[in-house]
Amino acid sequence: MAQVLPGVVGRSVALQSAADRVALIASTDVTCILTGETGTGKELFARAIHYLSARKNGPFVPLNCGAVPDQLFENELFGHVKGAYTDARSNELGLLAYAEGGTLFLDEIDSLSASGQVKLLRVLQEREYRPVGSARTVPANIRIVAATNTDLLANVQAHRFREDLYFRLNILSLTIPPLRERLDDVPVLVAHYVREYARLHTKPVAAVEAAALESLMAYHWPGNVRELQTVLQRAVLTAKGGSVSSADVDLPARPTGPKGYLTLKAAKLVAITQCERGYLSSVLQRCGGNITQAARMAGKERRSFQRLLRKYSITVIPFKRGHEVT
Repeated sequence: MAQVLPGVVGRSVALQSAADRVALIASTDVTCILTGETGTGKELFARAIHYLSARKNGPFVPLNCGAVPDQLFENELFGHVKGAYTDARSNELGLLAYAEGGTLFLDEIDSLSASGQVKLLRVLQEREYRPVGSARTVPANIRIVAATNTDLLANVQAHRFREDLYFRLNILSLTIPPLRERLDDVPVLVAHYVREYARLHTKPVAAVEAAALESLMAYHWPGNVRELQTVLQRAVLTAKGGSVSSADVDLPARPTGPKGYLTLKAAKLVAITQCERGYLSSVLQRCGGNITQAARMAGKERRSFQRLLRKYSITVIPFKRGHEVT
């Protein structure tokens, strides 16, 4: 498994560049904004920043701003004291208190109301807050990582998001690339999630057939990694043998993008996948499944050759029996 960050799997140049940016952000203690399409894993990257930072032993507290009604946001963030309002029968801590010494992750930051933006801005400026109904302020030793799937600067220019809050949050930033821009990661992710879902559902699925992988590589992935997870879990559940076939890969009717065509990059990757998998199978067949001989014939080191076999979920047993791998 090619894990570039805690919980983040892949080996593409685009993903490695994002991982390098995470390392830079984690080495600081400033606010930052993560931008990426739905399903790219913004919370995973936020957690990676937290657990690679000096705050790793503190709490990581996530909040989806879009899920909290405006009238409850202040109470959710700051907490309240007994008697602050009719149903406040005891003191209650807010998320800022729970995140003390750690990281508060604010997802869908663009959905904050004007009132919520003002309250958050005050926390960032003063590094303190006042629980609802309290006369005392409480210091806030937290780091805030915000995330959005929109162009937040465009929201600022359209007067939907406060400019001063934007600049307070955007000291450092990271744009997480969509899956269609890092198709090199698809075989790695496919192998990882097929193993994970096979174990979760106790299914004897250990491989993905070439045709199935090709269709996964050709798809545009508007839902990104989250959509890929859904497709693979369904494929593992419906697989009838020990491998996922193309019949198990249930994708929308137009899988290749807005015009129904592969991009040049996607077409190249599909061609490379077909070529590499076919070549590996051919060499193993000729060498009777002997990895050392096959690696030598391919001009690769044994360890490097084994990595390629894992990449394409190829096992040597069928070749030793004199059968083709499917």
